[in-house]
Amino acid sequence: MDPSKALKYSLDGTLSPAEKIPQSNNVILERIVIQDINDENDVIVNSSYIKKEQIADLEEVPHGIIRQAKDKKDYAFPTHRLKKKLESSNKIPLVIVACGSFSPITYLHLRMFEMAMDSINEQTRYEVVGGYFSPVSDYYKKNGLAKSTHRVRMCELACERTSNWLMVDAWESLQSEYTRTSKVLDHFNDEVNVKRGGIQTVTGEKVGVKIMLLAGGDLIESMGEPNVWQDEDLHHILGNYGCLIVERTGSDVRSFLLSHDIMYEHRKNILVIKQLIYNDISSTKIRLFIRRGMSVQYLLPNSVIRYIQEHGLYRDSEPVKQVMDNRE
Repeated sequence: MDPSKALKYSLDGTLSPAEKIPQSNNVILERIVIQDINDENDVIVNSSYIKKEQIADLEEVPHGIIRQAKDKKDYAFPTHRLKKKLESSNKIPLVIVACGSFSPITYLHLRMFEMAMDSINEQTRYEVVGGYFSPVSDYYKKNGLAKSTHRVRMCELACERTSNWLMVDAWESLQSEYTRTSKVLDHFNDEVNVKRGGIQTVTGEKVGVKIMLLAGGDLIESMGEPNVWQDEDLHHILGNYGCLIVERTGSDVRSFLLSHDIMYEHRKNILVIKQLIYNDISSTKIRLFIRRGMSVQYLLPNSVIRYIQEHGLYRDSEPVKQVMDNRE
């Protein structure tokens, strides 16, 4: 059977009527998928510890992936999924920002946004109008950190192929020095509220958008460690923006908030999110699995697995202490 016909039959047979692609697009889809498969066959599998059979040919129906600039002069703030207008007249607009290494991005990173969305809808008067990953720059010296261009690209692939509302902003990754989290949030506030004037309400006027940091319990606990965070930064982040904290297994964020003076002062600007289904996937463990030639299927998106394979990432060893600490 002709490969293109076989592929078309397979797609038609597995998609529900509501998911089927219009006939006019079938030829385009077939060409994209066949090219994708051909590209995979050209990969030198020995360049990575990920086995070729661990990667599915398709994650979802292929479509264009938004690319961020690789140079500061070409940078443009991504807004393709940022709401232009509030849907509710009695809600406060909110943009969620997650800062981190994302080396690589995992399903837990993606799930954190979904858990935050559920908690916000259930417990607050906010309406989420956008969500962003902000990968750190290469000047954040850390073992296991792939180049920022790779990390941004993996985040793009994950967002565009698994979500309909998440985006990636490369601004932090393009900076020529390590950028403090407070400055990153200032950047988002500048792009959303200063340059764009906020968001339009149901009645037509513009209102400011609240920016909040999305973080795991381990990041929040680091705020209590000496010489890691400056007090003025904590006051700025928690007082002017706010924080959404996703608890991890075994952590007690609420007790930590009670014991930390600055966080307790700003406790009304902090929302603790309980994991109803515990997920302890970590980038550190993913890198370890890859070095050991173990499967990482179902731990991160297939598009990210494929990218790691094609670029031979995460082959270098890491200090035992970092692997055992597992704080990513």
